[in-house]
Amino acid sequence: MNELQSISTWWMWAGFTLFVIAMLGVDMFALGRKGAHKVGAKEALVWSVIWFALAMLFGGLLWGWLDHTAGREIANTKAMEYLTGYLLEKTLAMDNIFVFVMIFSYFAVPLEFQKRILIYGVLGAIILRALMILVGAWLIAQFHWVLYVFGAFLFITGIKMFIFAEHEPDLAKNPLLNWLRNHFRITDGYHGDKFWVMQNGVRWFTPMFLVLVLIEFSDVIFALDSIPAIFAVTNDPFIVFTSNIFAILGLRALYFLLADMADRFHLLKYGLAVVLIFVGTKMLIVEWYKIPVAISLAVVISVLGISMLLSILSSRKNKQIS
Repeated sequence: MNELQSISTWWMWAGFTLFVIAMLGVDMFALGRKGAHKVGAKEALVWSVIWFALAMLFGGLLWGWLDHTAGREIANTKAMEYLTGYLLEKTLAMDNIFVFVMIFSYFAVPLEFQKRILIYGVLGAIILRALMILVGAWLIAQFHWVLYVFGAFLFITGIKMFIFAEHEPDLAKNPLLNWLRNHFRITDGYHGDKFWVMQNGVRWFTPMFLVLVLIEFSDVIFALDSIPAIFAVTNDPFIVFTSNIFAILGLRALYFLLADMADRFHLLKYGLAVVLIFVGTKMLIVEWYKIPVAISLAVVISVLGISMLLSILSSRKNKQIS
């Protein structure tokens, strides 16, 4: 396996890229005219449904095009890979949301300012994921053994996540945050949703800037998990890219939808850990047994659903006791 087989053409890459740019334009400019405002649950739900519908519509169009040009078998396989990759990335994105909640809470970021930070966070995540996918695809094409490195990394990460699921990081001791505070002039309070202000001819950075840096840094950390994980589902760069980007595009709306309910899904981290262990194992044993994509999809859906259900039942039980 020295080459990555892809069902894509240049116009598919160009078309999808233009679509992403257009949707980001709608998100950043058309919706941005509302200015700083609190994103309500209704607005977040509407956009979550829109992003999910667009992702499923794309999957349907992809299946239809492949069914016409490559045959039913390939169409079914690639559509299954896309759906599995999308759900896997969406599942891993849940962990991003927990970290975002922690960062926003620590800095007491007003709800009406959180939207701007998340827009830049999503934009940075898309650029970062695109670069990492290209690098990952090239590495796998040149060195097949990299898959085993990815698998071992995911397996170990999953075990660590399971063991330390209840551990809450102390942002006050975060090395990056301390470095920023020691090397930049930081204002005591917020100045609207600005990242910096000029005071007496000197540039001062606001807490919004610190939050943005931490959000972008967390994107880097989570990409180290999600990119190897998606390559466990498919080696097709186009499927990897599209499923990953669709999951990221809906991240901001999903945050506002689930932020107030983060405590209710406290067991989800254990589910994410199990998913990473499963995906890592799948990559490690691929030389001897290739787990079908349908089974991978079933595992991701089942683990996610069970962990969320147990979280809700546990939360209700705790409320009844208290």
